[in-house]
Amino acid sequence: MPENDPWEYSLYIPNDPRAVTVCRRTLRLILTVHGLIRLVDLAELLATELVSNAVRHTKGPAALRVRWAAGVLRTRAWDADPSPPEPPQSFDRALEREDGRGLAMVRACADVWGWQPLAREGDRGKYVWCELGTAPAAVTRTA
Repeated sequence: MPENDPWEYSLYIPNDPRAVTVCRRTLRLILTVHGLIRLVDLAELLATELVSNAVRHTKGPAALRVRWAAGVLRTRAWDADPSPPEPPQSFDRALEREDGRGLAMVRACADVWGWQPLAREGDRGKYVWCELGTAPAAVTRTA
């Protein structure tokens, strides 16, 4: 399958910390199969942070969605809680803490990130997402 063809995968997980490892390993396999090995390490780190937050801060199920289109990898973690995530601290400040570094790391490493509430077709909750582009010109980090 050529690298330019779009694709999307969804992995629904229980609220179990072990599911984070399943997501990370599944993402590595997906990216390897699609010839995107250069993105694996950073994509795994970001997905781990997003899914960990979904599992740690909510009580219900979660999901990892990964989409590739137009040279951009979009990773989304869904959880059933519609509340917005806590805003990330600055990366320097986050390093001083033992917890709360996840979204600061996502903000520092992803090209862009954000969150959106979800309320359609009976689904509730939110997606927290980030994007990685492959072209150096595509890097426009948000502060």
